[in-house]
Amino acid sequence: MPNFPCPFLVVLFGLVGLMSPVSAQSNAPRKDVPLGAVLVLGDSIAAGYGVEKDAAFPTVLQRRIDEAHLPFEVVNAGVSGDTTAGGLRRIDWVLKRPVDYLIIELGGNDGLRGIPPGETEKNLVGIIGRARRKRPGIRIVLAGMQMPQNMGPEYTREFESVFPRVAEQEKVRLIPFLLEGVGGVAEWNQADQIHPNEKGHERVADNVWAVLKELLSPPGK
Repeated sequence: MPNFPCPFLVVLFGLVGLMSPVSAQSNAPRKDVPLGAVLVLGDSIAAGYGVEKDAAFPTVLQRRIDEAHLPFEVVNAGVSGDTTAGGLRRIDWVLKRPVDYLIIELGGNDGLRGIPPGETEKNLVGIIGRARRKRPGIRIVLAGMQMPQNMGPEYTREFESVFPRVAEQEKVRLIPFLLEGVGGVAEWNQADQIHPNEKGHERVADNVWAVLKELLSPPGK
């Protein structure tokens, strides 16, 4: 069954690396080319819980961008234990800097805590709305999440339906399931079978890149 970010991790630890650009690679675009920003608003998966900082999927995503010679930096705003409500509270703050693309990687902790799917949906819509007001023209990608069956079939079904519904309603791009190929696969997860290991983060980054690469265009265009 899919595995998801732990809801009981201490949020404050995630603040240490909040809003830090990930490391650029040697084949990054020339220094004289203006850089756009791709911000990942996420939880412990984005924060890279249990792996080295350069192994977390936002850093892997930066490598994919650099390999494609695209002028963007990935900014990691992942906080362990965060929920959609937490993301809604901090979206204005994380968007104080210019951002061209926003990846919303939140919701797993909502599900594990049994938060009503309607509340999660309302928060996601709120994040998107505030992002558009704060940064007109921002392009948004929403990462879909799923819950394990032990949450009950009705809750699992209702929760999963939130993400495609929000994506359609708000006209944002959807990653159907962030942990596709990773959730529930022992070799792609840490010993807790909750958080992806380094190989798992590579796969997560591929899932994000499959959608994001179709959207990226030079800043200002």
